[in-house]
Amino acid sequence: MNSATVRNLLVRGMLAGLAAGLLALVVAYFLGEPGVDSAIGFEEAHAPAHEHEVELVSRSLQSTAGLATGVLVYGVAFGGIAALAFCFALGRVGRFSPRATALLLAGAALLAAYVVPFLKYPANPPSVGEPDTIGRRTALYFLMMVLSVLLAVAATIAGKRLAPHLGSWYATVVAVAGFAVVIGLAYAFLPAVNEVPGDFPAALLWRFRLSALAIQATLWGGLGLIFGELAERLLNPTPATGRAAPAAN
Repeated sequence: MNSATVRNLLVRGMLAGLAAGLLALVVAYFLGEPGVDSAIGFEEAHAPAHEHEVELVSRSLQSTAGLATGVLVYGVAFGGIAALAFCFALGRVGRFSPRATALLLAGAALLAAYVVPFLKYPANPPSVGEPDTIGRRTALYFLMMVLSVLLAVAATIAGKRLAPHLGSWYATVVAVAGFAVVIGLAYAFLPAVNEVPGDFPAALLWRFRLSALAIQATLWGGLGLIFGELAERLLNPTPATGRAAPAAN
């Protein structure tokens, strides 16, 4: 793949990330923000009467411009990263079309970079978690995410190397099983984090977590579909049809 094609795919990846970010922004605003508001209300209701924190950024700005900036920048950045990963993976992970490769990569990224860490350290709304442990909780989450991504890459490489000996089906089964076993060990040995207040509404907690998962699924699903379509049109352009035949001499 030449540098011009890689550059074109990178631009398309960032545009696809922007479009997917817009979709995720809609989900975040209508599903995520009500849960954040409810959690903030819970926190304020249970805060000591003398505690009054000065808002550096208003809540209305956080839930509109702040949310849009964060989600769209995230989408564009990961769209570019996904495009570069696509350039490397196309033709190396199987005989898939550009559309299928893009969707497969997006699904793998969602699973490895978000779902696997989420199952060990799920997202929590404001008012959940001790301020003194935020550094430790962040480090554990990123450790789980890095471990999951590296294991996913290792499982892919192992599957490719085992395929000539076991066949594609059994090589894939062995690679996935190995990934699951090591992730299970990580779940067992990494410390748990449970700082949810006993009186925090369980329904609100799970609505928030499901909305966080929905935002990521929308972002990565939209990125896979949109970028896959753009990559397909670039790499496999449809021949023009219906042109008038040249006049006979």
